[in-house]
Amino acid sequence: MNAPYEVPALKRIHDILDVLSRASAPVKPAALADATGLSRSTLYLMLDSLERRHWIEKRPDGYIIGLTLFELGSAYVRHDRLQEIFRKEAASFVAAHNEVAQLAVLDGEQVVYIAREDAARPVRLVSDLGSRLPAHCCALGKALLASMTDDEVCALLPKRLAPVTSRTVTRRADLLDALAAIRRSGLAHEREEVSAGLTCFAAFVGVTALGKRVAVSTSLPLERIDAKREKRIAIAIVEMAHRIGKAL
Repeated sequence: MNAPYEVPALKRIHDILDVLSRASAPVKPAALADATGLSRSTLYLMLDSLERRHWIEKRPDGYIIGLTLFELGSAYVRHDRLQEIFRKEAASFVAAHNEVAQLAVLDGEQVVYIAREDAARPVRLVSDLGSRLPAHCCALGKALLASMTDDEVCALLPKRLAPVTSRTVTRRADLLDALAAIRRSGLAHEREEVSAGLTCFAAFVGVTALGKRVAVSTSLPLERIDAKREKRIAIAIVEMAHRIGKAL
């Protein structure tokens, strides 16, 4: 089978934007050239074109992602009212429990965080908007995977799953057992599989009219949880997911 044709200019633009999106500081043209393999002449032409459209912005020490990309990307959660509905329900959850609420979608083997409502007190998170995690290790990913059949999950994931921490489930058979339990209870839970000292609860919301498979979650430090509070949080997450799904 022949490889699908790629438009070279689009691939180059994607490569530039991918480097900038992963950077925590402005990226100099020389570093962009090294990362993308583009010639300096081609790179500068593309940087100029992207800057004029505000896809990127020029700073004294390099380039960053621009405002236009933020506006375009925001349409992902705006078109099917997903952000509007999530914000309303997440605000109620945060007011009642003073813990963060997060929304994510499944993208292949990974989850992508697309919205978050923060609590008044801090928590160490890895869920910056647009960030990704392997679906097999986080509660959000497990909630999303549990909405699929075992055959679909097996086709998606390898038999041996990469560990993120020492507590990450790495055998696909163990993950399938966990997904079966999630289907029965409606609740996904992980404890220190993504980050030491953190636990997470999640529930599947549903599939939006535009085909997005979404779930909600909360993450909190282990020192802020006991059996009684765990039950309250778990019930609240499942109920929030149900209300969002019904509204969609």
